[in-house]
Amino acid sequence: MKICLIVEGCYPYVVGGVSAWVQMLVRQMPEHRFVIVSIGADHRQRGRFRYDIPPNVDELREYFLDEPIRREETSRPTHPPPPLTDAQRRALLDLVGGSAPDWPVLFELFGGADARPVQSFLMSADFLALAAALAEGPARGAPFKDLFWTLRSMLLPALELLHCPAPAADVYHTVATGYAGLLAAKFSYFAKKPCLVTEHGIYTREREEEILKADWVPGYFKPTWIGYFRALSQAAYRQADTIVSLFRGARDLQIALGAEARKCRVIPNGIDADRFAAIPPPDSSPHPLHVGAVLRVVPIKDVKTMIYAFHLLKARRPDATLDLIGPCDEDPDYYEECRDLIRRLGCPDIRFAGRADVTKRLPGLDLVILTSISEGQPFVLLEAMAARRPVLATNVGACREIIEGARDGLGPAGRVVPVMSPEAVAEGILDMARSPRRLRALGENGYRRVMRFYRDRDFLAAYRALYRHCAQNTDREGDRTWQASALN
Repeated sequence: MKICLIVEGCYPYVVGGVSAWVQMLVRQMPEHRFVIVSIGADHRQRGRFRYDIPPNVDELREYFLDEPIRREETSRPTHPPPPLTDAQRRALLDLVGGSAPDWPVLFELFGGADARPVQSFLMSADFLALAAALAEGPARGAPFKDLFWTLRSMLLPALELLHCPAPAADVYHTVATGYAGLLAAKFSYFAKKPCLVTEHGIYTREREEEILKADWVPGYFKPTWIGYFRALSQAAYRQADTIVSLFRGARDLQIALGAEARKCRVIPNGIDADRFAAIPPPDSSPHPLHVGAVLRVVPIKDVKTMIYAFHLLKARRPDATLDLIGPCDEDPDYYEECRDLIRRLGCPDIRFAGRADVTKRLPGLDLVILTSISEGQPFVLLEAMAARRPVLATNVGACREIIEGARDGLGPAGRVVPVMSPEAVAEGILDMARSPRRLRALGENGYRRVMRFYRDRDFLAAYRALYRHCAQNTDREGDRTWQASALN
């Protein structure tokens, strides 16, 4: 079977959980061929891969949001396109107004055989009329000049992506909604082949959080941007045959955001627990407290809260050290801000270890912490637990379910704390580390949970079954959807 994986903002340019998931999925399914379509933000990333591309990847297509899509055209139009039809105008208004647009209309308008050139559309009377209609409705009161350019920058990347030609594949599998989900839906629509969605984090909610905090979005345009990303997610949700989340809470959010419950199912992440089998439990004899964090030094990981928490911890455990293990070069400005904060607080026992093999670093740690403001189902927690290390994490994504379990009777593997609370992080570490015996007991609980629920073999078996079902349902001329519940 040939599978087209569509990814956004991650593989193969960025090291992290989603990228690791993609690499594991492809490598562990040598019986399938893959085409990877990667959407990046900056064309300067082109060809700068952080992963070795597996041999069963036949093609890797790179598209970037900051440059136009180059589409082969057999002939150039000799006359201007006709005015928008009522259905086309309505679909565009719904898109920018945050409603659920008629996506097939937009697919045909910007991605069909007679696709309208995006740049000419954005300079047309039709686009001006669209902006005027928005100014008289949802964006009433906003300066029209600002509205015009905001609307243009909003639509440009999405409409450009609709020009991307669909690779030949038996199934189109997107690893997010957003732009990747839009492209998967468009490919599936024209190829009449199944569409799968896997969300590691809920894209719509993540964009909403970013926009609400963003200084570059004026307050009167924040609802417009949020509604726009919500509308984009509907393209993937409506076209998808199956919508996968990593934990039950995420599934509930997908349904609340418009996904059909009958399409939604849960497939947890899985890890190769055997990699960590030789790592002994934490040292039971008295010794300094070694805390670690495996992360990318970027704002979403909220490294500053971790630094503040460690500063509080040192007042009561002066023997403590903190190792930050992972890449520091993805956001150099944020990295320097973190280093400056460490200097100002006077915390020389915080060390940036850079990229490292976690199997070699975990034996030297007593516990692992994660202070992210957004997560899906973090691999770093599962790997630490597989190494019998207790964990502390903020209450985001599946962290509570990983650490406390879903009434599985195994006991806690550590502590869950509020987001952006250095005091709670410090207190949680102190509680977990009050004795070597407690550290070992928490670590053993986590180990048993990983071995029971989060093995890679179970994750891969679920996706093999999903792909197999797709292969048996490739006739797209009839009913477009099938019951995901049949696979559960």
